[in-house]
Amino acid sequence: MNPNASDAIGMALVNAFAQRGYPCALPDADTIAITRRDGSQVHGSLVEWRRYAVTRPAEELPAMAAQYVDQAVQALEQGPSAAPSGGGARRMMEEGGLRIRLYPEGALDERMRAALLTRPLAPGLLETVVADLPDSIVPLNRADLGDVPEHEAFGNALARSIEAEPHYVQATDVDGVKISHIGEQHRYIGAHAHVLRRHFPGPLPFGALVAFPLPEYVAVHEIGADPHLVLAIKTMQDVAARLAGTGERPVSPQVYWWRPGEYEQMEERAGFYSGRVPDLRPVGVQVEQGEDGRLSVGLHGDTTAELVQGWESARG
Repeated sequence: MNPNASDAIGMALVNAFAQRGYPCALPDADTIAITRRDGSQVHGSLVEWRRYAVTRPAEELPAMAAQYVDQAVQALEQGPSAAPSGGGARRMMEEGGLRIRLYPEGALDERMRAALLTRPLAPGLLETVVADLPDSIVPLNRADLGDVPEHEAFGNALARSIEAEPHYVQATDVDGVKISHIGEQHRYIGAHAHVLRRHFPGPLPFGALVAFPLPEYVAVHEIGADPHLVLAIKTMQDVAARLAGTGERPVSPQVYWWRPGEYEQMEERAGFYSGRVPDLRPVGVQVEQGEDGRLSVGLHGDTTAELVQGWESARG
C-alpha cells in the first residue's frame, strides 16, 4: 500500500501534478518532489499549502489542488528557478518575488526550521523568507539559496515587503491609550518591525509597545506620558488578544517592549541586510479587581518590572 495514500491533502497535489504530466512523490509530509519533463527533479515546500488546505472541506481539495498546480506548472515550464518552493533564491531576488512573513514559534518544528529560511525575530516569533507566488505564499527552502548568503536573502525580502507592498497607518484611542495600527490586505506587514523608527521621528527614551496579532496588522504604542504604563500594557494586551482571537491565521497576542538601539542606529537598508533584528522583549501585566474594589497588579517577568520601574523612576 502506498504509505501516502491516507494523506488526502498531499495526494491531492500529487494527483494534480500527475494529470499534467509531472510525476511526484512525497519524501516527507512537508515536501513534494516534482519530476520535470527533462527528468530533473525539484523539491517544493508543502507547509503553506497544508495550512490553507486543512481549513477547507475534503470535497474542495481536487479543485484547489488543480488551481495551485496550474500555477506551479506554468512556473516550472518557465524555468528551473520558478518551482513552487520559490526556486533559486538569486532569480527570485532579481524578479522581486521574496517577502518576509511572521509565524508563531510553535508553527514550525525543529526540522522545519532547519529546512526553511527562517530566524527568530523575538521570543515566540519567527520571521521567514517566502516566495510571493500568484496564488500562494510558499516558504523558501534553505536548499534554494545556492550562492546567496542568508542575510542577503533576508535583506532583499525585507526591502520588498516594506518598499514594494502598500500599507496604511491608522491612529486610534483605546481607553485613553493611543495606538497606531500599521496594516494592509497582504500578509507581510510584520516586516515593519524593522522600520518602527519611521513612525517615531523624535526621541524615544522608553521605546514603544508593539504587538503582531495578525499577518496583516502591527499595533504600536509609544511609551511616553501615559496615565499609567500598566494601563497602556493592559490595553495593548486586550487589543492584541482580540485581534488574534478573531482574525484569520493569527500570529501572537503577545505584547513586546521595543527598545531602539544599535539596530536602529544603522542606515535603514543596511539594517535589512545586516543579519540582525530589532530588540523586542515580551512584557505583560495582570490586573484584577478584588471584592473591595481595589485593583491588584501583577507584572509578568523581569523585563516588565524593569520597564515599569524605570518609567516610574523617570516620572519622579
